[in-house]
Amino acid sequence: MTRSALLVTHTGRRHNARHAQTIAHDLLRAGFEVRVMAEEAGDLELPAGVIRAEEEGAAEGAEIVLALGGDGTFLRAADLARPVKAPLLGINLGKVGFLAEAETGDIDQAVRDIVAGTYAVHERLTLDVRAEYDGRLIAQSWALNEVTVEKGQRAQMLELLVDVDGRPLARYGCDGVVCATPTGSTAYAFSAGGPVVWPEVEALLLVPISAHALFSKPLVTVPTSTFAITVDPYTSFAVLCCDGRRTWDLPPGARVTVERGELPVRLVRLGPRRFTDTLVAKFALPVEGWRGNRR
Repeated sequence: MTRSALLVTHTGRRHNARHAQTIAHDLLRAGFEVRVMAEEAGDLELPAGVIRAEEEGAAEGAEIVLALGGDGTFLRAADLARPVKAPLLGINLGKVGFLAEAETGDIDQAVRDIVAGTYAVHERLTLDVRAEYDGRLIAQSWALNEVTVEKGQRAQMLELLVDVDGRPLARYGCDGVVCATPTGSTAYAFSAGGPVVWPEVEALLLVPISAHALFSKPLVTVPTSTFAITVDPYTSFAVLCCDGRRTWDLPPGARVTVERGELPVRLVRLGPRRFTDTLVAKFALPVEGWRGNRR
């Protein structure tokens, strides 16, 4: 049986293409069928034998999907990997790369681990979202990091009513709200004042954005909770966004429902690694403190 891998690459940087060429060459030599996205192939100058794949079904039957770039590339690759339950390995060729498992210096070892099959696969919780207006479904999607409902007009505050598990929680005059997974707790939710949640924790997060309210603290709920966010009929229109990639306009009166996703994203782990170490490295945390280590 032929082993196959799909490469999803951020082609905006020249050195990314070189890394993609090296990985494709090594995997082909190891007997893999190697696919790349058709729209990326012209920028990569890949070796002979690489297959150009159209977006629909690109990861079908793939043993592994590799995201070569930053977090944006990883989220794009997750769109392809998740429906077919393909394991996803992120190799950070960008700046922060919080979602990536490997860095540039790890590429050769990562390819060896892929060929040997000596890697583990962990599942990450996702979100399913749908938006309705006047009894009609106007949007349906999913997110790995977060779902946001934000104001559509810069000069106007947005009025939102938030329900949790079918019970009203609060009405916010705000810039919006973030519904996040633990994986997304270090992304937009963190910037909005939410807590960092270890990715192995099963939970959902709700973080108001610049809320003009007495109660505007972020919340952490059980993973079975359902959030319902209603855009007040007398406020301005809003914007629904999933992972910063897919957006829809929401008219006043629209209702957005967010709950745990039916399908997780399956992430490749090349070896044991503590999330604390990732947190310190990616955020450059001052573990010695501003006064330094006095011992």
